[in-house]
Amino acid sequence: MPTSLARRSVLAATVVLGLLWGRAAEGEEAPIVAAASDLQFAVEEIAAAFEAETGMRVRLSMGSTGNFARQIREGAPFQMFMAADEQFVFDLARDGLARNEGDLYAIGRIVVKVPPGSTLSADGTLESLRRALAEGRINRFAIANPDHAPYGKRAREALQHAGLWDDIQPFLVLGENVGQAAQFALSGNAEGGIIALSLALAPELRDLGTADLIPEDYHEPLRQRMVLLNGAGPVAEAFYAYLKAPVARAIMERYGFVLPEE
Repeated sequence: MPTSLARRSVLAATVVLGLLWGRAAEGEEAPIVAAASDLQFAVEEIAAAFEAETGMRVRLSMGSTGNFARQIREGAPFQMFMAADEQFVFDLARDGLARNEGDLYAIGRIVVKVPPGSTLSADGTLESLRRALAEGRINRFAIANPDHAPYGKRAREALQHAGLWDDIQPFLVLGENVGQAAQFALSGNAEGGIIALSLALAPELRDLGTADLIPEDYHEPLRQRMVLLNGAGPVAEAFYAYLKAPVARAIMERYGFVLPEE
C-alpha cells in the first residue's frame, strides 16, 4: 500500500484540581477526549488514575490527529483534544473551535521496531534498513499514513533524511494511525516499521521484538499539544488540569515522552 512535551508546585496543582473537581456536576456524562494513538497506553493509565483519585471518568477515543481535527470541524462531540502535532491545535484555535491555543504536554520520539525473527535489525540510524533494501530483504515496512498522522509524517521525514524514501515506498504498509502501524509492524507479515517510542515502551509491546530510537535531528520535533474545545465541561476541565499534575507527568515520562517545563 504505497505513498503519502519553572514547574508549578504540587500545592498549586492540587488547589486548581480541587476547584475544578468541586465544580463538576454529579450527573454529568463522561466527556469524550480525542487523543492521538501514540498516547493509547499512557493516557489509559492516566485516565484510570484520574478516576481512582477523583471519582470522575472520561471516555477516550484514540486515533489519528489529522482525522480528529477534521471530525472536530464537522461537529464531533469531543470536549478535549490531545494532538500529536501542535499545529492542528493552533489551527482549531484560530478558527474559533477551541477555547485557546492550549498547552504543550509532551514531545514525542520515534523508533524503528522489528518483530522477532525479522531479517531487519532495529537500527535507528536506518542503515540496517538501507542494507536490507539493497539486498532485497524487505517485503513490507509499516508507518502511519503521513497524509494525516503526525507520526507518519515524521517517519517519512526520517526516511527522507536517510535518503530512503523513494526506495521504501513500494514496500510501505500505511496504518490509519501510529497504533495501527505498530500492529502492522509486529504482525509477522512485515519486517518492521517506524512507530512511537511510547508504544514501543508499553508493557503490551515492549517484549515483542526490539526497538531503537531514531535520532531527533532526522525529523521535525513531535510537539504534542492539548486543548479544551468549545463546550468542554467541568470534568474535561479537571482532566485537563490533572494532565499537568505530578502523577500524570510521571506516567508520561515513563512512556518516553519529553516533558515541557511548567
